[in-house]
Formats: sequence, structure tokens, C-alpha cells
Amino acid sequence: MNQYLQSPLAVILFLALTTFIQVSAQTPSTKVNLTFEQKIPALLKETNVPAVGIAVIENGKLKYTKVFGELKRGVPAPSNAIFQVASLTKPVVEVLTLQLVSKGLWNLDEPLARYWVDPDVKDDPRHQKLTTRHVLMHQTGFLNWRSLSKSQKLEFTFDPGAKVSYSGEGLEYLRHALEAKFKEPLDRLAQKYLFRLYGMKETHFFWDGTVDETKFAVAHSKEGKAFDIRKNSTANAADLLMTTMQDYGRFAVNVMNGKGLSKEIFSEMWRPLVTFPSGKNLFYGLGWLIMPDLSNGEDAVIHTGSDDGVKTVIVLLPQSHRGLIVFTNGENGTEVWTKIVADAFDVGAEMLGRG
Repeated sequence: MNQYLQSPLAVILFLALTTFIQVSAQTPSTKVNLTFEQKIPALLKETNVPAVGIAVIENGKLKYTKVFGELKRGVPAPSNAIFQVASLTKPVVEVLTLQLVSKGLWNLDEPLARYWVDPDVKDDPRHQKLTTRHVLMHQTGFLNWRSLSKSQKLEFTFDPGAKVSYSGEGLEYLRHALEAKFKEPLDRLAQKYLFRLYGMKETHFFWDGTVDETKFAVAHSKEGKAFDIRKNSTANAADLLMTTMQDYGRFAVNVMNGKGLSKEIFSEMWRPLVTFPSGKNLFYGLGWLIMPDLSNGEDAVIHTGSDDGVKTVIVLLPQSHRGLIVFTNGENGTEVWTKIVADAFDVGAEMLGRG
């Protein structure tokens, strides 16, 4: 699967789904419109996407989870289907890190070099400047993946903090530092500090023998052909997390309510901190893309995921305590989730047109 061309907003920006729709200022709705349900069977058929999972948050609570379609041809998807969620792995690791910061166990601005130095950059003095804050704001100076460089090695393309460039390598660098500091692998740290607290019982970083393959939503090509299952045996902090709609819905609700986060960190997490390089009025907070000043007075908090045969999104509206999560197991899944987002929110089309 090609996990190397991910970008947190790329799948939004290329869409011709909508042009910016200027809506008059209005009082934010407290509801998520569920009329999209009627369109889903036809939408899946049109796009060759076998399954779509949806979670809806209203009033800061998980209101609804549902899975439509098939895990693979002829195999109906159960309500607790396990999806691989691509870059929606990142918010989980980022929130875990912010919980450690909230507990005083980790420092956003401490050089990661105190715990880990990647061999590829050990001779570049810029590695001594790199911090967790740089990682969460995508200001590491790394390309998305080292395989994109001519040398096939990790290298700085600019000084940490100088500008913004989306990077999965940054999250992996952070993982190494966390594991070195706490002397525990990422999956155990997540279980200890995040999964138990949030009630996430069916979330896995890798195929560890406990993943129920009979419930796994297999990734599919544009033509609807099943890909071979990629059974990674180690955790990746930027990609390949497997989870259910219920688990990721619980994650979203708990993050929205700030569970396990200090007031200071919770406030900073969704504050626009640095400008997103190619977009209209878009910013990064600590790990999340922030879309402020929507026409209804709200801000949107967004993250997307894109691997071969996997397209996912989470959209949270903190002011009205609403949210939507969509997982798909098809290469054309972006067509599915964008239409769902457009229908689900009063500012859905506006969000998709921002860019």
C-alpha cells in the first residue's frame, strides 16, 4: 500500500465536489443530519467501495455508530468491523503524548535528542533542535517518508520550526523517543495511558495475534478488487492503526471532552498555531488541522487518512459538540466520505470548499 503520499488535507483540496459556498451567519446546529443514510447503498455501488463505517457525535456524546456494506465480496460487514484507518493513527498517538505532557511525564519543548537520535541525522546538528512540539505541528523539517528523498534516508529539508511540512517520519521519530524514555513499546504505552481510560478495547497498532481477521474490512482497489492484507508486526505511530467505529467514536468523544488532558494542553491542542501551507484560513494546532471562522461561527477540527484502498476522516465541531467519523475500505472512499460530510453538517459543503 502506498502510505507515502498522505497529506492531512490533500484528499479534501483536490475535490471538485463543491466550490466554496458562502452561507449567511447562523446559529450553529446541535444536530448531525442523518439523511445521508438513504444514499449509502447506491453510493457504495457507484464507487466500488465495499464498506463504510460511520460514527456520529452530538452534545459531546456518541449517538450513533453503523457499518454498511461488506468486508469483502459476499461477506457482510458486522457493526463492530475492524477498519485500518491510515493516518487517523496520528491523532491517537498525539493525544497519548499530550496526556503524558498533562501528567508532567513528558515535555513538549524538550529536545527529542535526549532520548533518541535517528542514525541518518546524527551528524546533522539540527537534530538537537527537534522537539515534540515540532512533530505535532508538522514542523520537523522531514519529508513525509524518508523513501521520498533521493538518498532514501531521513534528512532535514529545513530547520525544525522554520515552516510546515506534513511528516509521518516525525511521528515515528517521536515514537522512538517515547519508547526509549519509558522503556515500553508504543502499544503498551497506549494501553496504559489511553485505551483503558477511553474504553478502547478493539484497537490495535499491529497484528499481534488478537486481531479478529473475520471482522477485518479488507482494502479494495478502484475497481473493487481486494488487496492482500498488510499484516504489519510492529507499531507505526503515523499509520496502520486498526480499530472499530465504537472505539474510535469513544476516542473522539473523550478528546472532545478533554479527558486525561490538562486545561492548558486541551486549550492549546485546538488553537490555531501555525498556518497550513496550501489552504485558505487553515492552521495546525497540536496534531490537528484547524479550520476556524466558519460561516456559522464555529471552528472545525479535522484529520484525514489515506492509504491504498483506505480513506478515512474525522471532523469535530467543538463549539456545538458535534462530530463525524467515516471509515472506508475502498480506493474511491474519498468520494463516499466527502458526500457524507457535505450532507451531515450545516457547514459541510463549506468545509469541503475551503482550501
